Amino acid sequence: MSRIRGLPPLAVELGLLAVAGLVLFLLPYVVGTYALQVGYLVLQLAALGTAWNLLAGYTGMVSLGSAAFVGIGIYTMAELDQLQSLPLPLAFLAGGLLAALFALVVSPAMFRLRGLYFTIGTLALAEALRIWMVNSPVFGGTSGIFLQSSAPPAYLLYWFALGAALLATAVVLVVLRLPLALRLNAIRDDEDVARTMGVFTFRAKLWAFVISAFLMGVVGAVQALDSGIVEPNGSFGMVWTVDIVMVAIIGGLATRVGPWIGAVFAVTLEQVLRGYAEIHLAITGVILLLVIRFAREGIWGLVRARLGGRGRREEAAA
Repeated sequence: MSRIRGLPPLAVELGLLAVAGLVLFLLPYVVGTYALQVGYLVLQLAALGTAWNLLAGYTGMVSLGSAAFVGIGIYTMAELDQLQSLPLPLAFLAGGLLAALFALVVSPAMFRLRGLYFTIGTLALAEALRIWMVNSPVFGGTSGIFLQSSAPPAYLLYWFALGAALLATAVVLVVLRLPLALRLNAIRDDEDVARTMGVFTFRAKLWAFVISAFLMGVVGAVQALDSGIVEPNGSFGMVWTVDIVMVAIIGGLATRVGPWIGAVFAVTLEQVLRGYAEIHLAITGVILLLVIRFAREGIWGLVRARLGGRGRREEAAA
């Protein structure tokens, strides 16, 4: 399989991921409920940031419509909970599949837009879906849907989020070893040149768009279990998109560990400022601007530079 230059063998990275997953899996046996709740938030954002990173970092398609796919996953789980017809793992996959199907349906219209227009188009798509859900009595409108099942214990939610984060990371690691990764990098660098060189740009972008949506839908389905009640403004709200973009950029775009680092940073900052909600958003915005201005490769780029690396982006083409 073709892969990006400089990446270690897939078996090595998957092995390291498995070891890290095992360590994190055992965490509920040694920490309390509060730590598990914080860990749940970190893993949730790490999964979402990794999914968005595949689209924006490796393909150059900056989407602000992430809330649409997360919301579809949330509502899928809520509807399946009413039926109580599927085991939870299958319900999570159903949330991801419906989000991916939605991405597949809207992709022809979205891909007619490029650059800033694509970004604005995805934002409009998410907002249009939120407004439609607010006014749709089929899904409860503004009242939302109450889940019949009681919320799982903290350790179980933590394990579900861990599974989603490991799945998202493993998928990205595999994609980076496929010829698709080189096509995505080419599209990010210059889509017109990529098309001239024979790259089927629509197909490559579609893969990235659908995979990213699937992973976000899975995370949304997990989130529904923690909510108890799902309603449009929360499920499709811009908060999801803001958090996802922040995590990926602060941690490091187009890096494998960047979203994990960004998730730890974002959740830690939130916990430190939990008593200062009125300035939390302002401080986050300032930090994001500073990262964009002075550390475009994010925290992970700074770490690599400090350790003596060149600070190059991991996706440099072979």
